Amino acid sequence: MIPMRSMVLSSLMLWSALGSAQGGPAPDASIKDKVDTCVACHGPGGNSASGVFPTIAGQTGRYIYLQLRDFKEGRRKDPNMDAIAAALSQQDMLALGDYFSKQKQAPSAFKADGAKVTAGKKVSDAVLCPMCHLGGFEGQNEIPRVAGQQYDYIKKQLADFKAKRRTNDAGNMTSVAGGLSDDDIENLAHYITNLY
Repeated sequence: MIPMRSMVLSSLMLWSALGSAQGGPAPDASIKDKVDTCVACHGPGGNSASGVFPTIAGQTGRYIYLQLRDFKEGRRKDPNMDAIAAALSQQDMLALGDYFSKQKQAPSAFKADGAKVTAGKKVSDAVLCPMCHLGGFEGQNEIPRVAGQQYDYIKKQLADFKAKRRTNDAGNMTSVAGGLSDDDIENLAHYITNLY
């Protein structure tokens, strides 16, 4: 396991080397140190290279703000995010949401299985995913953009909603995920990751 300090330093060096090559504006000086903390795990410009961490580039600003607030207030739990969010002010959270919402999401490197993509679309249509996440899964307001999200991250979040390990969604996703089989979750993850 790579120590968190090494991950942070490596990511900061990569972040500096890439500059604003990700296609979004550079962070305001008042939040640059906080952005640097975020990209240590979420990748340059918020484009994660690991299924452990979600891509936050192009996510809605409101969704990012609400998730940071939920981590800070204990409604959502993660050993890495809890301590980071605890140190953020409301203004920091709003500024980070605004910054990452303006970053360009990079396409996922995951190679989706065509048959599972087709099956995942059928599951999506059956449980009405586009009703909240919209047709292209681009999200809206407090509903996240999940198109092109990390495959492993999608699977974990759906499984967590199903098992009620994640409950900061007013019950909507818990209700939907509760009826999904493991195959449904697998197929949805292929379908959603394949979207861009």
